[in-house]
Amino acid sequence: MDKVLLVEDEGSIRGFLKINFQRQGFEVVEADNGEDGLRLAYLEKPKFAILDVMLPGIDGFQVCQELRKSFTNMGIIMLTAKGQDMDKIMGLEFGADDYLVKPFNPSELILRVKAISRRMEETEPINKDLIQSGPFKLDLYSQKLFKNSDQIDVTPKEYMLFRMFIENPGKAFSRDELLNLIWGYDFVGDPKIVDVNIRRLRAKIEDNSSSPKYIETVWGTGYRWRVE
Repeated sequence: MDKVLLVEDEGSIRGFLKINFQRQGFEVVEADNGEDGLRLAYLEKPKFAILDVMLPGIDGFQVCQELRKSFTNMGIIMLTAKGQDMDKIMGLEFGADDYLVKPFNPSELILRVKAISRRMEETEPINKDLIQSGPFKLDLYSQKLFKNSDQIDVTPKEYMLFRMFIENPGKAFSRDELLNLIWGYDFVGDPKIVDVNIRRLRAKIEDNSSSPKYIETVWGTGYRWRVE
């Protein structure tokens, strides 16, 4: 669900827009001044921001400028007063993607947000061979594991274990499940090999393997990848 930030000091307008966005499946966070708008943006990290130009405290231009510095991919639309052509120009110069003149139809605003979303998706690079989680990157093409851009050397079984965990965050795997999935159902060796490989993998990826942060032990069951 895409999240949109509404920064508008007129409660009636803000409430009306909120209802319309929610009907279209958006999650909405709202503020009635620029300072609270910025605070919510840093806290909630919305995909879109709708900013009124005339706000108490810092105005919409300043909010737009600050948001663009921190969120280069955020879609930003400015709401300007009728006939204020300079507002439109300044809004675009400060980094807005689009503007809408009051009064306007909420449906038009939502259509413009969706148009920006489509443009964003078209320009986003897609690398299906790369899985990311926290500081980790797993390159499926080269079968290489990186932490904070540093490559970690892992054995084939450690790689398969790591991939199993990172692709299923929060899922508790039993030792038998991991044994069957990684070593195969016909494996006849010691099942403790799972624990041995988990220990080795932890030693390579954890900041402190005696107090693991990423691969958690699920007592009585097995292991799981911690959800951030």
